[in-house]
Amino acid sequence: MLTSRYLQEMLTGYLLTISIETLVLVAGLSVRHSLRDRLIAGVWLTLCTYPIVWLVLPPLFSADQRGWFLLVAETFAPLAEVILFRRVFGKPGEDAPAATRRDALTIIVANLCSFGIGEVLWSWGLLGR
Repeated sequence: MLTSRYLQEMLTGYLLTISIETLVLVAGLSVRHSLRDRLIAGVWLTLCTYPIVWLVLPPLFSADQRGWFLLVAETFAPLAEVILFRRVFGKPGEDAPAATRRDALTIIVANLCSFGIGEVLWSWGLLGR
């Protein structure tokens, strides 16, 4: 059951996640993307995957399966975001494999950064337990 506390933690986590990931995307995405697109991607990509990680996946795992949950969630999010980014922000007719790889790697690094910082804050008891 969703509680107001859980939803508050979800909102706090979302704001933290987009703050971290947007910084990484602005700094790391290839130059073929405008600053506007980088900022939009920072908010939009997380908006697409975050509800699945917080609302859909948790009921599929028991409390003692946190490791499996993290493996699934933290594989799903960057993979889905790479696919979404390429579909929405890819340039039609553009063949730039190095820039495409850079964009994908940047999205993966952004997710790893937000995950890592979130785990540190969680272990310190600063995010919900």
